[in-house]
Amino acid sequence: MIQRGQTGVAQYVFGLVRAMLPRCGEDGHKLTLFVLEQDLPLFGFASAGARLTPVPEQFRPAINNIFWHQTVLPKVARTNHFDVLHVPSYRRLLWPRPCPMVATIHDLAPFHVNKKYNWPRMFYGRVVVPQLARRQDQVVAVSEYTARDIARFFKLPRQRLTVIHNGVQHDRFFPGDPARARDWAARRHGLDRPFFLYVARLEHPAKNHVRLIAAFERFKSATGSDWQLAFAGSDWHGAREIHSAIQQSPCAPDIRSLGFVPDADLPDLYRAAGAFVYPSLFEGFGMPPIEAMACGCPVISSARGALGEVIGSAAAVVDPENPAFLMAQLCIVATSEIARNRLRAAGLVQARKFDWTKTAAATLRVYERAAGWPQSRNSPDVSSLKSTASAWPHGA
Repeated sequence: MIQRGQTGVAQYVFGLVRAMLPRCGEDGHKLTLFVLEQDLPLFGFASAGARLTPVPEQFRPAINNIFWHQTVLPKVARTNHFDVLHVPSYRRLLWPRPCPMVATIHDLAPFHVNKKYNWPRMFYGRVVVPQLARRQDQVVAVSEYTARDIARFFKLPRQRLTVIHNGVQHDRFFPGDPARARDWAARRHGLDRPFFLYVARLEHPAKNHVRLIAAFERFKSATGSDWQLAFAGSDWHGAREIHSAIQQSPCAPDIRSLGFVPDADLPDLYRAAGAFVYPSLFEGFGMPPIEAMACGCPVISSARGALGEVIGSAAAVVDPENPAFLMAQLCIVATSEIARNRLRAAGLVQARKFDWTKTAAATLRVYERAAGWPQSRNSPDVSSLKSTASAWPHGA
């Protein structure tokens, strides 16, 4: 489900695995990660602390992948006597029950965003997944908002739900040297003037790029500013509409579509940006605003879905369906150093609330509870944690 490392689920998996490896070493747990063959290099960091089990590339296509999860994986789990099996996305939850099972559900977007996916995926999310979710022993929700959705749409008892927020890798995402980052962004991406940054896959309509382009056009017309707008993310469903809107925009020379930005480059992109804009129509969590905050970048954000829960009072909040309102916030943040400094300071405080180390500790406790084990000496009670969350492939 990591889609070659280019999705939010991938960041969730990487963040949790990195933080869980040392903890499992302390508590004596062993991890097995099932990874598609071409994705194995992405897990080089885990090779010394976990068993990496290659999955043949023939199982990468969605239908084949579902078949593998429902047939091959249960047999492997039984043969290896796994204590717990964790699937990090609702799209691949198991119907067979080979051992205690934990699932992570990031959002229930099919219930909120029309045309988010094509009709087979919408049907799967709305009709099939609720049946699968009820067969899991424990479910991790990455936000209180998502937990409420699960209880509402899936009729899952709250005692089987644990809220564990996603984290921030603070040794990567920190303020750093903005001047050096701006010089790098100018050389690498042609962003040689102040710019607004949006990090999200190019997905229409859910990520709302087209309205942001409209708001940016109004901003440029109203201010005559030389600011640029940069989109960082790989093409997804509906990307053609976004590229068309860029090409037809009178501000096209000032709009950059950077494509997928490697993980190693992302912190400097946040540091270089004049402001981060996140006008998404719906999120089950929303990691990029918190990562931007951790890097000292002022944030303008929607509060839709779980975003209000995540950003708190540390961002300039906008109505994502109102380009005029969005334009007004672009103007305020671009022209007021006081506003930028206020958002920057508030964001740094907010970002410290999210940490993968807390997420790993809380997630490991969920594993232990699913397996019916006594609480580990070093594992905190998850009921006392407001953590961060991610989920990784299937573990033993």
